[in-house]
Amino acid sequence: MTKGSEQAYKDLMEKLDQLDIKYKIVDHPAAETTEQADNYIAGLEGVRTKTMFLKDKKKHFYLVIMDDKKRMDFKDFQELTGTKRISMAHDHDIEEQLGLEAGIVSPFGIMNNADHNIKLYFDKEMLDSEEILTFHPNVNTHTIFLTASDLMKFIDACGFEYEILNLE
Repeated sequence: MTKGSEQAYKDLMEKLDQLDIKYKIVDHPAAETTEQADNYIAGLEGVRTKTMFLKDKKKHFYLVIMDDKKRMDFKDFQELTGTKRISMAHDHDIEEQLGLEAGIVSPFGIMNNADHNIKLYFDKEMLDSEEILTFHPNVNTHTIFLTASDLMKFIDACGFEYEILNLE
């Protein structure tokens, strides 16, 4: 069951403040797609990202974070990670594992994953740009801007590990 978008957002803001992570928030109408979200933050500096929640047939879960302009190549991902039969996770998986609604998936959902059963992967090219990254902060009525190093600080504090891949 989801925690409720606004509560999930408040919990995230508290966690980021507790970790002394600097961020900028832009408030906007609900964005149902990355394209809508991008329109609301047009002209502001930052890599527009997409986060995909994937699973395999054995119910292993994966978060893949990349520039939203890139296309996800599932075959390439499977070859790079040694995974098999990867597909998009179902809405109920998102709710159960991340405590979020479909369409609001971001790396910040890991703070709701007590089982620590999600592997995180970042696209190297996106991180190499050393720009600010943008995400939905567990709700689709805001966009958060923060550095990659601060995002990694958050992930480490949540007790998760991540890998950086060259996604084609």
